[in-house]
Amino acid sequence: MFEQIEFTDETNELAEEMLQLVGDVLTTAMKMEIIGQNVEVSVTFVDDERIQAINREYRGKDQPTDVLSFALNEGDGEEVSDGENIPQLLGDIIISIPRAKKQAEDYGHTFERELCFLAVHGFLHLVGYDHDTEDAEKAMFIKQEEILEKHGIKK
Repeated sequence: MFEQIEFTDETNELAEEMLQLVGDVLTTAMKMEIIGQNVEVSVTFVDDERIQAINREYRGKDQPTDVLSFALNEGDGEEVSDGENIPQLLGDIIISIPRAKKQAEDYGHTFERELCFLAVHGFLHLVGYDHDTEDAEKAMFIKQEEILEKHGIKK
């Protein structure tokens, strides 16, 4: 399996070790959810102003949020790839660094845990998970915790 994660830190706040941790957690998520496929995901870290602008433009919600996901195939079941050895482009995950810091403080856990949680949450949206019903939310949150626990990241 080949997986590629492209990081862009528009805030310039994250150390290489943090990017490596998020990458490792996302690689685990990919292996657990997309076995045998070549996949690529883009992860961008932004400030609240930037995520608010994106949220307003694409979701009609004029407020900052913690994470946004944009699937390239929007669940149509078709792979977005130009050839056999080119990875399937799953989509983009955008994470607000200020929101992650605030939520970590509010929830009483580390910034690392919150950042990894948001990355996994965004990834699971890319592969079709949602939390629009109580059962769907429960399944998604169980999966998130399973992935995080493989890296010793607990609440």
